Amino acid sequence: MLEAKIKSVQCLSLAGLHRMAYKEWGDAGNPNVLVCVHGVTRVSDDFDSMARALAADYRVICPDVVGRGRSDWLRNPQLYRIPQYVSDMVTLLARVLDQGPAQKVDWFGTSMGGLIGLGLASLQDNPIRKLVLNDIGPVLAPAALQRIGDYIGQDLRFDTFDDGARFVRDVSASFGQHSDQEWHKLATDVLRQDKDGKWVRHYDMALSLPFRSATPESAGMDEAMLWAAYDAIACPTLLVRGADSDLLTRETAALMAQRGPKATLVEIPHVGHAPTFIHDDQIAIARKFLLG
Repeated sequence: MLEAKIKSVQCLSLAGLHRMAYKEWGDAGNPNVLVCVHGVTRVSDDFDSMARALAADYRVICPDVVGRGRSDWLRNPQLYRIPQYVSDMVTLLARVLDQGPAQKVDWFGTSMGGLIGLGLASLQDNPIRKLVLNDIGPVLAPAALQRIGDYIGQDLRFDTFDDGARFVRDVSASFGQHSDQEWHKLATDVLRQDKDGKWVRHYDMALSLPFRSATPESAGMDEAMLWAAYDAIACPTLLVRGADSDLLTRETAALMAQRGPKATLVEIPHVGHAPTFIHDDQIAIARKFLLG
């Protein structure tokens, strides 16, 4: 079975240096590069199925955003915000583009990973050729944000892996139907044992601090900035929406199809926030848009 190489790059924040780990799939000499970035509490391993399916066409790069998975945690948790993540990705892309013939990259971002891609694609002279936004847009439904914020900050410790896996499955029910084997992998990717032998989620619990410090005023400013960034995107854009999503409303998706890059909209039935792109039919949606 095709496996990834685990690599890392050193990035800079206002609090100092930190290491961001990433998985690399496929031929390092391939000029076609696809960067896949996960959601707020997930990890690079989420893209194993899609990376294997596309590794013959792409050099696939899947980072663990700082504070998650194999990457370092930030010394100042208030920096767990989109500008820091965009800065880290610029560093990653400098490494990736310097080590191969590629001059442009395609971007697949789920939820938070989509917001990072949105921010990067809005910048002048950015290297993004095509952009996939997976169940995310400039307007984040307040009730869904509250749900996610509450979930992130629960410092839960499970006596057994099975207990932790049941929790992951319960809070991820909106991902849609998956087999027991797929749910086991989705849990394995984000659970680890701590020094006391308890099973915990594989991210910095302090990720919740920026959520908790948000106010209605700051949320309104963030939304205005995200719309301005979205309207500045010039590359072909695909917007995927889980038909039952509580984070990306149908109204926001319709607006995104009408303004800015006028995203092509695809809805996936019987799925909420967010489609996992583990299954062949979902991977085919990405393949068709990215490769034609």
